[in-house]
Amino acid sequence: MPRRTATMLASTLILIALLCAGVLIPVPYSEMSPGPTVNTLGKVGGDPVLQISGHRTYKTSGNLNMTTVRVTGADYDMNLVEAVYGWLAHDSVVVPHDTLYPGGKTEEQSTQENAEEFSQSQESAKVAALTELGIPVTSRVVVSTVIKGSPAQGKLHAGDVIKAVDGTAVEQPEDVAKFVTKHKPGENVTFTVIPAKTAAAAEKAGKQPEGTEKIIITTKKAPKENRAIVGIQAGTDHTFPFEIDIKLADVGGPSAGLMFSLGIVDKLTPGQLTGGKFIAGTGTIDDQGKVGPIGGINMKLVGARNAGARYFLTPGDNCKAAASDTPGGLTLVKVKTIDDAKKSLEKIRVGDTAGLPSCSAG
Repeated sequence: MPRRTATMLASTLILIALLCAGVLIPVPYSEMSPGPTVNTLGKVGGDPVLQISGHRTYKTSGNLNMTTVRVTGADYDMNLVEAVYGWLAHDSVVVPHDTLYPGGKTEEQSTQENAEEFSQSQESAKVAALTELGIPVTSRVVVSTVIKGSPAQGKLHAGDVIKAVDGTAVEQPEDVAKFVTKHKPGENVTFTVIPAKTAAAAEKAGKQPEGTEKIIITTKKAPKENRAIVGIQAGTDHTFPFEIDIKLADVGGPSAGLMFSLGIVDKLTPGQLTGGKFIAGTGTIDDQGKVGPIGGINMKLVGARNAGARYFLTPGDNCKAAASDTPGGLTLVKVKTIDDAKKSLEKIRVGDTAGLPSCSAG
């Protein structure tokens, strides 16, 4: 066989072997890509995303789109060829697997966590929107979860309203841990609570829950820490003056909070926030209306641009990353609160875009 032919054959075989290895050998990476966007003022599957009853609503127009990121599953084994392709592609990002699934988190655990965060973001969006409009919302501190095998198991239950700890009134969820850790492990702590069933019945009847019970729990030492615990997580529950339902399946995480809250505000107020324009955005939101950062900002920008958005409401803490790689034709608008977002929407509506707060890559 001529030397040139042998060399070409050997090179071809080596190339084939490398390609096979690239396809067969898994690498510890995952991929993020633009996910679907959903207009919070529109419908999904024929049903409005935001359904409000018991209060007057107003006609809306345009788009207030929430954005999402699509990620590979926890059990997906990416190969080297896929990783290289993802690194070269502009509309996807390859990241270390542990970035998306830290500590060996499973697909089931990630899905459950995302569902809980999504549910909480909906509650906070409702509270932030109504507070922005001056509509009162009743809030109370409750038992969110009881850890299995903890001192609180069988004594406290999810949904119990926590009124006081050791006789001191509880105002915020963090007060509970603060009061419990004043004790040493092995000491008793007294919870004053309204049982979950009593609270639920009162809420259904449109009344404030009454009728407290005192529950004594013996604390224990926290794992790997010398502090007292009882084994619960405290959270906040709200009673709304009318019904607000957010109908959106197959979405997780907290990042749609801002856009949900703006959609609620738009439906509950005369006029139209968008002026018929296509606006997308992202950002967590807390009960006070503060907008927080999210992950996958650049993929959300691509998804918004592809959907037709002209403006993108961007959390202040994500501005630098967003401004470093903004798709053409998309204007970033920096927001830190729901009030910031409303004021920017007013400027967009009347065409005063020169005064919009912008993002900088510097």
